[in-house]
Amino acid sequence: MLKLTDIQRAAERITPYINKTPVVTSSLLNQWLGHEVYFKAECFQKVGAFKARGGCNAVQKLMEAHGEVKRVVANSSGNHAQAVAWSARTFGIDATIYMPSFASQVKAQATRAYGAEVVLADTRQEVDQLVSEAAEEPGTFWIPPFNDEAVMAGQGTAALEAWSQMKDEPNAVFAPCGGGGLLSGTLAAVRGLSATCQVVGAEPLNGNDAAESIRAGAIQVLGSSPDTLADGAMTLSVGDKTFEHLMALDAFYEVDEHDIAYWTQWLQHVLKLHVEPTSAMTMGAVCQWLKNKQKRQKVLVILSGGNIDESHMRKVWADDHLANPPRL
Repeated sequence: MLKLTDIQRAAERITPYINKTPVVTSSLLNQWLGHEVYFKAECFQKVGAFKARGGCNAVQKLMEAHGEVKRVVANSSGNHAQAVAWSARTFGIDATIYMPSFASQVKAQATRAYGAEVVLADTRQEVDQLVSEAAEEPGTFWIPPFNDEAVMAGQGTAALEAWSQMKDEPNAVFAPCGGGGLLSGTLAAVRGLSATCQVVGAEPLNGNDAAESIRAGAIQVLGSSPDTLADGAMTLSVGDKTFEHLMALDAFYEVDEHDIAYWTQWLQHVLKLHVEPTSAMTMGAVCQWLKNKQKRQKVLVILSGGNIDESHMRKVWADDHLANPPRL
């Protein structure tokens, strides 16, 4: 299990290279919900997502361990792809990214713009096979999207940084779950910082492999890529390293597609930020968690990113949800 010291060391490595992102809130949303909700806005991070933190830490750890690193490879549907491409360029290393052909075109284009070679495959299984084969080449190192201690530790720096930006300790910290890297790092950071603050996860109901894994006490694998607006949470399964951390969470919620679209619209409206559906999804979990709370709560939400392409945006705004203000 990761410890707070792992997150702190990661922060020391990456702070010179990443953005210190703001923590924002909406007085109107707080009034409607009757609680205080704060958002760590990783949409302002390098590459537009928290993934830059894990990618930057992983590349530097590889350089520390192996000296000269000729090439790094990664498998990703988008944000991790950009993160590894950006990190590799930052440290003068070649990068090849393997992506499914159905991945966001905006994210694929951005990955190329950071100087990486992008290789497309029809299925996630093919992507995983290709990156595994590439990693066998001499001088080439694979940076997994989530099931890697250096990646997980880097992701945890978002919560660590937010902690120093808030006046008072929150009652709970919420984060979305794809493969579980962000939640794992967040858990390690928060557990080391507080004896009482809870850590809560969220994932799309249409791609609920993590929830099913937690219920079963063993990793469950989806048979195909899930159909969900939350394209950053379309993983087929969590990893063995992240699963250990997910089992230690205080709560975990599944969010349906209606609520994912609803909260994407509302967060973009009240926060005036370009928030991607995977980030906004977490508010569905926040509301489920708050419903049974009698006292006013203060919660922190890790807004994981702001990368969304036109096709997903059209789906998000297919129906107008802004006529119905948020309520518990």
